[in-house]
Amino acid sequence: MKILIPLILLVFAIGQAQANNALISVKSAHDVKSTADRLEAVLKKKGMKVFNRIDHASGARSVGNSLRATELIIFGNPKIGSVLMNCAQTIAIDLPQKALIWQDGGGQVWLSYNNPALLANRHRMAGCDQILKKVTGALAKFAEVATSP
Repeated sequence: MKILIPLILLVFAIGQAQANNALISVKSAHDVKSTADRLEAVLKKKGMKVFNRIDHASGARSVGNSLRATELIIFGNPKIGSVLMNCAQTIAIDLPQKALIWQDGGGQVWLSYNNPALLANRHRMAGCDQILKKVTGALAKFAEVATSP
């Protein structure tokens, strides 16, 4: 019994860590630049504002360092963001949304973004379940369009 309780607690803790994944990462069928171009295009088509696109690998090269292809796209929609901020104003630190398109050490390209459910939990949001569901669905759709063959 003395061993069983710590073991149960360990299994529960591991399960919680896996359930609370802060990032959602989707494999891409394209290189980093193409994936980022595709994401930017679908965002604009859907009425999102693209605030900035940062090429981190280029930044690294500018100071004599190397980095695998890595681009960050910062985007959002004030109509949605302001509603979320009214639910929990501190979420403003995580808005606008960001998508990271990056190449891992094996050459696989990924599109990663913050899990909206985790952000809601982080900021103790209440009363925004429907809008969060829409945001979650939209982010998944944008990622699918950008990464699909």
